[in-house]
Amino acid sequence: MNRRKELQEQYKEIKIEAGIYEVRNLPEQKVWVTSTPNLRTINGSLFSLEMGSFIHRELQADWTRLGKDQFEVNILEVLKPLENPYERIKDKLQDKEEEWIERFRSEGMNLYLPLQKNTSV
Repeated sequence: MNRRKELQEQYKEIKIEAGIYEVRNLPEQKVWVTSTPNLRTINGSLFSLEMGSFIHRELQADWTRLGKDQFEVNILEVLKPLENPYERIKDKLQDKEEEWIERFRSEGMNLYLPLQKNTSV
């Protein structure tokens, strides 16, 4: 019973970091940029790609065609915790994601089109 309580306490202390990451198609130099309130969920996205059930169909098709060894996942930016209690992390993530997309676009990078995100509360 003590071990269970200890594990629960350890879980509570895990720092959750929001951020922006990319999935890069290496042979075609094509990039998908997205944001997440918890960067630890990247593993779930990779699992979905492996299982063939990823939400972005074009990226999934390329992953299936080329194989996972032809892709790279990189964290582009980790967001600092918000100081303003009225600011929403979702809004900050969307702004940062758009900044990265525009940066890559201005560099002439080939991009997977972003998915439309639900912006409602």
